[in-house]
Amino acid sequence: MAYSRRAASVERRTFLKRAGLGAVTPLAFAATASAAEWTAAEKANVQLVTEFCASWSTRDLKQVFPRFADTGVYRMSETTPPVTGHAGVTERLGSWMQSSDRIVFEILDTFASGPIVINHRIDRFESKTRPLTWEGVGVFFIKDGKIQEWSDYTIRVVRPGQQF
Repeated sequence: MAYSRRAASVERRTFLKRAGLGAVTPLAFAATASAAEWTAAEKANVQLVTEFCASWSTRDLKQVFPRFADTGVYRMSETTPPVTGHAGVTERLGSWMQSSDRIVFEILDTFASGPIVINHRIDRFESKTRPLTWEGVGVFFIKDGKIQEWSDYTIRVVRPGQQF
């Protein structure tokens, strides 16, 4: 069967339109898709971690520890060994509490799935002697309403004289 140039041109345009529409359609659905709503347990876990992070601003470990299990494990960064329990956290972070005039854990984003809560944070330890701004991701494992494991992973650290 013979086609005219005009017919071939129309078929080509139709093909390109349909191909373009076919390529864009999945993107339209992807843009409207969203993550599943958190379950009640996940919402409670996120609230626990959010309150835990906020409690650091009190600079009082007695305010922090009710959310952290007595035998909980904490890893300050991907390059440090873990410590266990309240004594381990006190050993690792107690001096930061004492030397800081102000502590702020700013949560930028949170993800939850079952007993796991992940947050992207900027932690600021404001101090005249050793100020520090840390950006990273915290991974928390929650069990029985307490943080059983907490590991932080560093994105960047900003020290005095550096730009954030």
